[in-house]
Amino acid sequence: MTDSKAELQKLLSILRIEKREGMEEYNSLLKNKSIKERRAAGICWYPVKIRETGYGLGDYPYIIAECAHARETAHQFQSGKMAGVFKEPAEGIPNCQGVINYVDGNRVKITFYLDELPEWMDDEKLGINLLFDEYSMKEMENAVEKVLKAENNRLSYLREVLSGNQHPGFLQDHHPLSIPHLNASQNEALNHVCAAKDIAIIHGPPGTGKTTTLVEVIKQLAKKEKKILVCAPSNAAVDLLTEKIAESGIKVLRLGNLARMDANLFMHTIEYKINHDSSAKDIKKIKKQADELRRMGSKYKRNFGFAEREQKKLIFKEARAMAQDAVKMENDLINEIIANAQVIATTLVGSAGKSIEKIFFNTLIIDEASQALEPATWIPISKAEKIVLAGDPFQLSPTVKSAEAQSKGLGITLIEKCLKKVNPGVLLNIQYRMNEHIMGFSNQQFYDNKLLAHESVKHHVIETAEPEFNQPIEFIDTAGCGFDEKINPETISYFNDGEFTMIRKHLELLVNQCKNDTTIDIGIISPYKQQVMYMREDLANEEFGKHISIDINTIDSFQGQERDVIYISLVRSNEKGEIGFLSDYRRMNVAMTRAKKKLVIVGDSATLGSHKFYRQFMEYVEKHGKYFTGWELM
Repeated sequence: MTDSKAELQKLLSILRIEKREGMEEYNSLLKNKSIKERRAAGICWYPVKIRETGYGLGDYPYIIAECAHARETAHQFQSGKMAGVFKEPAEGIPNCQGVINYVDGNRVKITFYLDELPEWMDDEKLGINLLFDEYSMKEMENAVEKVLKAENNRLSYLREVLSGNQHPGFLQDHHPLSIPHLNASQNEALNHVCAAKDIAIIHGPPGTGKTTTLVEVIKQLAKKEKKILVCAPSNAAVDLLTEKIAESGIKVLRLGNLARMDANLFMHTIEYKINHDSSAKDIKKIKKQADELRRMGSKYKRNFGFAEREQKKLIFKEARAMAQDAVKMENDLINEIIANAQVIATTLVGSAGKSIEKIFFNTLIIDEASQALEPATWIPISKAEKIVLAGDPFQLSPTVKSAEAQSKGLGITLIEKCLKKVNPGVLLNIQYRMNEHIMGFSNQQFYDNKLLAHESVKHHVIETAEPEFNQPIEFIDTAGCGFDEKINPETISYFNDGEFTMIRKHLELLVNQCKNDTTIDIGIISPYKQQVMYMREDLANEEFGKHISIDINTIDSFQGQERDVIYISLVRSNEKGEIGFLSDYRRMNVAMTRAKKKLVIVGDSATLGSHKFYRQFMEYVEKHGKYFTGWELM
């Protein structure tokens, strides 16, 4: 029997290590580094031009800013992150802090929780720094502390179940369901969830229809339950699930980041529902009047007298009062919209939002639970009667920046712990994505050969003029070719131009072998950002035909996606046999399982061969695919 409180106390202390180191790292970069160094580190855009300003939901001001160099250099800007706009030289002006709504190429939208934008934003020489996300860390700390303090209630009971001290309960009188479009393991998972009183686990390896299963689970639960909360660690994962839930005909409300959603998804957001409510005109009218007053007040610039200053204060006071009336009307409407929703979807941290803080849900479903920090999963757990964890512990783990926090176990997820201590859940064992030989290596390395390729994809290959190009899995060995890895001193990221020469050559041969009307989508991926940037630049203006689409990105960015053909550039080639990122074999599992019909991996066997995983992979390719050297390809 484990001491659940002692474990959570340890988790809290490790989380605080991550928080402290993260803050120290950001503070060091922001305070002690030049703009050039911050740009190189990917946490600064400078200079930027503000292309648009306005007021969004809640009457909070936003800007859309543009940075010319943002397309050319790697950066860490993405939706949900905290950012601060600064003026150069600062002259005592503090950062204006906000949240990134979206990043689109070299443009970024940031919302600020202020009454109005500061006047200095009208000036030149503005920049944007990424800031440490103290909000998310604080919400995770609060959640763990809440679980620690829980006594004699549902949360304290779930704490003991999830730590393995209490056996999870299941309904004895559950009548098994059999949904025709689900396979046997998917139906088993559905019944596992419906019968669970406390916790259910769905283990979904790549291509096994985890999302399809979850949507059916939600559909069945919604017949009996008033409120279901669906969460995931990232906005992208929440968006995908929201889209699929909506397609099934269930009323779903997407909370959180409301920007950059396609039309089909936008109609499920609070913003859309507010804009299409009968009271929207009144709210807009009041907001417009408030905007007009603000513009009137903004005409008073820095150099004016006492009377003008007082007049400006009165104008802005009246504008704020009107804006507050609009916000109250909006909040009342938001509460009504939330009350009418069957399913609410948001990120793990987003579940701490005020709009649902007093709602208790019948069931909480956490998708991609294997990518979620455990403290983040406790945020929504306190809001639900029953917990469903869905994911695959053999794919990408959550990001932990502190080496100390990682070594002490912050990267170990709740779903991993529950699979070992609570129950093994249900494994979805039929995959619908890959040729069986592409699936085979991951199957034996991670899934004890329990996966089966469905007949519809089992023998999938790219149709080519010559049969030798039909091989579903290939390894191009660059050992002895002189393709040594290089490192960019600015980004401290590796690249290997020689490996990309091999990919380019192979790609040209493959495209020439395909029929002119054959549509093929191709992914070219690498664990290293610098290699991705190098490959993108090289292929930027290349045309391979209107039937060929090519995406180039990091392995992490490809999680959850699939392509007909996947090329993987492993990059590392050195005399010491150092492989860095490649030692995270779960990342390689993600990379390999993106391919549907053909997987081509390029790497140096001399560097990789001393590592058991890659040695076994090369042996697997020799047996089930095509293994050849770079010299042969050249």
